[in-house]
Amino acid sequence: MLRLPTDEDLVRLIALARSGIHEPGTMPFGVAWTSLPSPEFERGAMQYHWRCRANWSAQDWELNLLVEHDGQPIGSQGVSAREYRMARTVHSGSWLGRSHQGLGLGKEMRTAVLALAFDGLGARVATSEAFLDNHASNGVSRSLGYEDNGIGSLAPEGVARDTQRFRMTLDGWRSRPRPTVAIEGLAECLDSFGA
Repeated sequence: MLRLPTDEDLVRLIALARSGIHEPGTMPFGVAWTSLPSPEFERGAMQYHWRCRANWSAQDWELNLLVEHDGQPIGSQGVSAREYRMARTVHSGSWLGRSHQGLGLGKEMRTAVLALAFDGLGARVATSEAFLDNHASNGVSRSLGYEDNGIGSLAPEGVARDTQRFRMTLDGWRSRPRPTVAIEGLAECLDSFGA
């Protein structure tokens, strides 16, 4: 299940992140937030979530959802947009605790936010991006039907590394069978998403 986290949920989610998301010495994220020492790590993670809430507008928004399995936090799935009313384009990002990786949950999480974007919010395009050596993320994108959309570059630790960019259109989303995703409480929030 994906849902908006409370501050109490964030404390548990951040503890999960602190326990490990990726191999030491690697950096799969465009921002090297997992390398920060305590308490900067915890403070920065809380501030990030609060900042996303505080800066929300119908044009520019970033929704970071708690991912739960059997009532326990297992990761986070985000979806964001800039100039949404005009562009109708969303971008996704996510992470899973290490003990929950390799079980197909990353694909389920992404499917859920794509259903929210395309079926709930009327998005026309979804994008994603991952470092070339992030085979798990790239595999999820390809398995869901994203198409390669060029090479990018990010430098989370001060050294530029190539990324693979992905793009999926609404037609691409609708071109294959998908599991049914239940979206609850969205009708009351559509104006907040610019939908």
